[in-house]
Amino acid sequence: MDAVKTKTMKAVVKSEPGYDHMSLKNVAVPEVTGNHVLMKVAYTGICGTDIHTFKGEYANAVTPLTLGHEFSGKVVAVGDQVTKVRPGDRVTSETTFSTCGHCVYCKAGEYNLCEERVGIGTKANGSMANYVLTREESVHILPDNVSYKMAALSEPLACCVHAMYQKTPFTLHDKLLIMGPGPMGLLSLQIAKEIGAFTIVSGITKDTERLQIAKELGADIVVDTQKEDLAKVIMDATDGVGVTKVYDCSGAISAVNSALPLIRKGGTFQQVGLFAKPLNALDERTIIQHEINYIGSRSQNPYDWPIALHLESKGAIDQDKMITKVFDLDHWRDALEAMMAGQELKVMIASNPDDPDFEN
Repeated sequence: MDAVKTKTMKAVVKSEPGYDHMSLKNVAVPEVTGNHVLMKVAYTGICGTDIHTFKGEYANAVTPLTLGHEFSGKVVAVGDQVTKVRPGDRVTSETTFSTCGHCVYCKAGEYNLCEERVGIGTKANGSMANYVLTREESVHILPDNVSYKMAALSEPLACCVHAMYQKTPFTLHDKLLIMGPGPMGLLSLQIAKEIGAFTIVSGITKDTERLQIAKELGADIVVDTQKEDLAKVIMDATDGVGVTKVYDCSGAISAVNSALPLIRKGGTFQQVGLFAKPLNALDERTIIQHEINYIGSRSQNPYDWPIALHLESKGAIDQDKMITKVFDLDHWRDALEAMMAGQELKVMIASNPDDPDFEN
């Protein structure tokens, strides 16, 4: 039954702050007006932010709230101001639901920096549901050869594009260190290898399987820092100079501090992963003495999405290696638990598994 013919849907709702307080509920299908677009959801990727929200650790989330912000689907209804998309279009969407529209960042299209930005899955209801509401400006039509599963990787990929194309661009002549072989680290690796840069990926012993995946995805060197000397590996690979750029996808301050002295003087450290605490003991001496550029990267903005979709379309991203488990919406809790157990790389929820359009 299409959204225009039904008034209720299933949604994974966090009802109040704190640990858990989540359940699958029947809720109203969103009304579609103005510049809004209603999508029938194909897949939703589970992100670390979703886990933090489940645990009550993410302060920006409001309640009650339907989670989910990495998603794909097809358009089923549009508001009267929508002109560029129509029902039946295969799409994905940025996470921006609304912004102030008049600050210096909005005027530049840098919606990720707007103080009044409302994000899907954190302040506006998200995609762990049969249907999700977004705005036309955030919608991207999928290339014909990009599957719905691949399209649900577009948001984390766009975040990596933001870090590696906008904030800290690199060339095939760079030697890179990517720390943390999780989804963000492995997506970053695939971006690096698409351009051809020499890339080292580091992790810890519990990341053994993920480091093997990194090797299969083209990493020149993988390092288990609990069994190998990261400094020696890097200095041997760079003739004692150090890597030109580091992309930290681990969010572990100990990893950050171990890597700062391994950057070529005048090089760049790009912080992609989020730390568990807002304040951390950072090796500022090395940053100063080695003239390291330490740069932050927050989410993604509209400039990143066409690049992400292009990478997906040209086959630069390995869908099968990235997506390791899929659950249907009724088993959403099993999906979150699989991610929290750390045994899967990227877990997805299929919101409408009986829809034949979503089989690819």
